Amino acid sequence: MKLSQPKLNRFLLNSILVFISTTSSIYAQKKPNIIVFLVDDMGWQDTSLPFWTQKTPLNERYHTPNMERLAKEGAKFTNAYATPVCTPSRISMITGMNAAHHKVTNWTSPQYNVSSDNADEQFAPATWNYTGLSPKPGIPNTIHATTYPQLLKDAGYFTVHVGKAHWASVGTPGASPYNLGFMVNIAGHAAGHPQSYFAQDYYGNKPGKNSMQSVPDLEEYYGSETFLTEALTLEAIKTLDVPIQHKQPFYLNLAHYAVHDPLQPDPRFYQKYIDKGLDPQEAKYAALLEGMDKSLGDIMDYLKAKQVDKNTIIIFMSDNGGLSLTPPRGGAAYTQNLPLKAGKGSVNEGGIREPMIVKWPGVVKPATTVNQYVIIEDFFPTVLEMAGIKQYKTIQELDGKSMVPMLKNVNYSDNQRALIWHSPNKWISKDGPGINYKSAIRKGDWKLIYNMRDGTKDLYNLRTDIGELKNEAAGNQEKVKELSALLADQLRKWEAPMPIVKSTGKAVVMPDQTDN
Repeated sequence: MKLSQPKLNRFLLNSILVFISTTSSIYAQKKPNIIVFLVDDMGWQDTSLPFWTQKTPLNERYHTPNMERLAKEGAKFTNAYATPVCTPSRISMITGMNAAHHKVTNWTSPQYNVSSDNADEQFAPATWNYTGLSPKPGIPNTIHATTYPQLLKDAGYFTVHVGKAHWASVGTPGASPYNLGFMVNIAGHAAGHPQSYFAQDYYGNKPGKNSMQSVPDLEEYYGSETFLTEALTLEAIKTLDVPIQHKQPFYLNLAHYAVHDPLQPDPRFYQKYIDKGLDPQEAKYAALLEGMDKSLGDIMDYLKAKQVDKNTIIIFMSDNGGLSLTPPRGGAAYTQNLPLKAGKGSVNEGGIREPMIVKWPGVVKPATTVNQYVIIEDFFPTVLEMAGIKQYKTIQELDGKSMVPMLKNVNYSDNQRALIWHSPNKWISKDGPGINYKSAIRKGDWKLIYNMRDGTKDLYNLRTDIGELKNEAAGNQEKVKELSALLADQLRKWEAPMPIVKSTGKAVVMPDQTDN
């Protein structure tokens, strides 16, 4: 009898854990379980839980009760950042490197040796790592790095990936989560979005209609009414049964494909939003969001039922801002991020500021707020410190800083740290506000954006102008020079990729080399 992939995974899981159950019971007494609940393309405002100082009409539109529940049991971060697009964030998360450092500055194509950059009249492409992450050296156009799931596995954790991976292109070792430290992988591969959320479409695997975006490993749900978000949740829960039974500490990377396009509604919630009077496109998106939120609630309920919730850390995060422009594959825009400016693909706040919540029983005080700014590469040292792993070696130099001090003291403040974003790519063929060929730096309340096309710089005070509506560069030239120098020095140190000016054949100048 041929086993489906999920059943085969669970068969192997039981076999492995029978062998290590004696050792794992020792680890379980000391080490917490850790779950990273990662959402795709979810904006800072795509929730009924406000991350600003006030509720907005967008917060009133959506219904995410389990995000609210998680925040009541933990801390929400009001200044949490990722990168403007997905693959750079995902690689930064598990390597602890800034995108300008690992040089995967745009999303990776599932096709081998194919750059996802769009053609541009002014610039030739930067030399970036368009094939993604690799656990092995010598793979062209990749970053060779150590991942924290591998370090967790080495320390006795049972490591599980469920959902979207999108770390590298087909044909390279980084395309498979098994090669990045995960002992179990369900539905993770090289593609960045699902061909279909519907089990009736076999999640894109129907013969003659499948593609590189077809979601693997979920055969037992084919032809059913099980929406993709629900199928992934069910598989995650089934997989966790075994390490919990064997008292094995686990790490779960539950990375939903939702709420990335295609815009297909979760039928469990769609009619509810139509009845509320939402436009059909907006109702589809809201249904996708609530389906994701139900998954979070189901996981929390499961942990409580298994009596492991008090020893399980949950970190909720999105990989980039909400899609506020016309989607790359066509169709009307169905969300936006006001009061934040722009959205996915942009280094403006709408493209990089994310909803983030951390529940850490016994450490994080419930119903608290962290205002200190953090960034996606901070996950690497944070997760390892949470796991009690103090001594480890990495191939790469880490850029992230542990968030544990601010989790233990929510009033922690560091206004001297500088965060950097670097997008030397043409992510989308048509320019929108803030899209394409930008770098940015935030230090304290000030944020500088460097426009590679013309060398101009925008300066914003995020404390007084969260929407980045007032460019204060003209009246604050000393601050512009300070941030330009900091940004340029770091980009040089990392040997960050820069686009090539076609008319001269030279790389775009650094931000401290222009007076614009």
